[in-house]
Amino acid sequence: MSIQIGNYNFEGPFSHTSALHPLSGVYVILGSSGGSSWKVVDVGESAQVRDRVENHDRRPCWQRHGHTELAAAALYTDAQQRMLIERSLRLTYNPPCGQR
Repeated sequence: MSIQIGNYNFEGPFSHTSALHPLSGVYVILGSSGGSSWKVVDVGESAQVRDRVENHDRRPCWQRHGHTELAAAALYTDAQQRMLIERSLRLTYNPPCGQR
């Protein structure tokens, strides 16, 4: 399963972190209130996407936005690319969680 976020094809969205890989990449937290429409809630990058999403300190923020479903999508790539992609997606979507 895949989803296009910006100009990138991500794996997901996945409701369970077990579907994510412990690899370097970019993750996008998506929220839905029914139907097939997803909204970007957060964007981040990590050396190990699954571990980061599972243990994320911003999870309370994700849950406060009133979505009935939260899911994660991932794009696996090296450290240099993941930082560039994260920056690009943050500028495009201005997610409500993860202000830096």
